[in-house]
Amino acid sequence: MTESLFYTEIHESISHIPATEWNQLITDPDASPFIRHEYLEAMELSGSVSVSTGWQPCHFAVRLRENDALLCAMPAYLKKHSYGEFVFDWAWANAYQQNGLQYYPKLLCAIPFTPVSGSRVIGKHQDAQEILIATCLQWIKEQNISSMHILFPNNESEELLKKFNFQRRESIQFHWQNQSLDRPSEKLIDFHEFLYTLNKKRRNNILRERQSVEEAGVYFEHKPGSTMDTSDWDDFYTFYDSNYINHGNAPYLKRSFFEIIGKTMAEYIHVIFAIKDNRRIASSLLFRNRSEKERAYGRYWGSTEYVSNLHFETAYYQSIEFCIREKISVFEGGAQGEHKIHRGLLPVNLYSMHYLVDERFANAVQNFLEQEGNSMHKYLNELVEHQPIKKS
Repeated sequence: MTESLFYTEIHESISHIPATEWNQLITDPDASPFIRHEYLEAMELSGSVSVSTGWQPCHFAVRLRENDALLCAMPAYLKKHSYGEFVFDWAWANAYQQNGLQYYPKLLCAIPFTPVSGSRVIGKHQDAQEILIATCLQWIKEQNISSMHILFPNNESEELLKKFNFQRRESIQFHWQNQSLDRPSEKLIDFHEFLYTLNKKRRNNILRERQSVEEAGVYFEHKPGSTMDTSDWDDFYTFYDSNYINHGNAPYLKRSFFEIIGKTMAEYIHVIFAIKDNRRIASSLLFRNRSEKERAYGRYWGSTEYVSNLHFETAYYQSIEFCIREKISVFEGGAQGEHKIHRGLLPVNLYSMHYLVDERFANAVQNFLEQEGNSMHKYLNELVEHQPIKKS
């Protein structure tokens, strides 16, 4: 097949691509819900992602000329800054500026505000995939855009992107694995068995943290997405908002984003509320991908009242208990956070891919990434050596 058999589209809104066409391209049975049309559209409809927030939608798609069939697509954004990405390139932007060059806007292929790995170029048609990436690179050069970045792609994407001289950058997250120590091929029975997999120091630490929350009079309410109503989302957003305010920032996501996904993605959502004195004081939000090897994703947490260890209980221990009950294989605890390893979440290697148009900067970044990658792998090995899981 030749390139003349295809044509490429660039869309300023995900709504311009029918949801059924987009979702049919998601062929990975273990894909996260974040690549789904509903999630990306909620970002745009709510105004959380827009030109005014520095996330200008710029989605690429390749169709077959013969019948206009959608063969592959990629969520992408023109970024005016580097906020909400979880892969930090501020130093690169500063270097550009110091040399009289513009780093922004850049083309970013990612799920906004969501550090979860998965398919980024969706659709299995290999020729169409290559045409899509080639078109992106040609377009950024024509538009005088500095670079293209693909955050947290799945492992199958690396070979494709290296054909186009993308550079790999290493990253680390912490994921919990639902696996019995004594029965390696089976999942855990309950939280007590999970504690049994940890060494004595970490096991006792978790028991103390959980006990302190219980002694503070806090208990928990679990609500599947299908049971969430407007008042529930109001409460959740109050906690979500307060977490950003406490750190001196404005929240990335608008209130309406959660209202929308509560209607369009209810089956993927699970909310945990912390209650004290008959008042909700905190919450955390989980997504689940509903696959055979199901994963849960811890995304947002917040509270309006301080209780010692409430964060660990609400965002981690309640989530782990939920995963054990539901036979969910993996719980992803989000970006960063070395403290997670002390609570049974183990280090996992993720990566991103980067293409810089200016060859001088591309060479400099390549040298930096090689050194950073070596350091990251040493760090990962050290974390693995000191993980709290007992030997079977």
